[in-house]
Amino acid sequence: MKIRRELTDEQWNVIQPLIPEQMGRGRPRADDRATLNAILYVLSTGCRWDDLSKTQYSYCYTTAWRRLKRWEEKGIWKRILDGLIAKGYALGIVKMDILSIDSTTVPAKKGESQLVSTATSESRGRRYIR
Repeated sequence: MKIRRELTDEQWNVIQPLIPEQMGRGRPRADDRATLNAILYVLSTGCRWDDLSKTQYSYCYTTAWRRLKRWEEKGIWKRILDGLIAKGYALGIVKMDILSIDSTTVPAKKGESQLVSTATSESRGRRYIR
């Protein structure tokens, strides 16, 4: 069963301008498209990062892990998502009635008195009652 799906040329052409250029001097960074495909592979299959070395991604798995983490810290993923949503609006593909909100930001209506735990990095493990 083949689960892995890589970015098409069309998808990459939309995302590429949203990715920051390499800053400074030094060794050129690993290919952005291959790294993004590796990140998507791990996130979509749920495999361990070191399982990347057993796939067609030939570079060290830590490259993809570090890029995922660094881009999260710098807000690059949010910028990519915002850019994709804006392009979707411009093309008439994205409409407000089909968007989704992360459930951690919406209070539960049923079972309000039950304990709820969040999964954000700031509140990991914190429990509260709504």
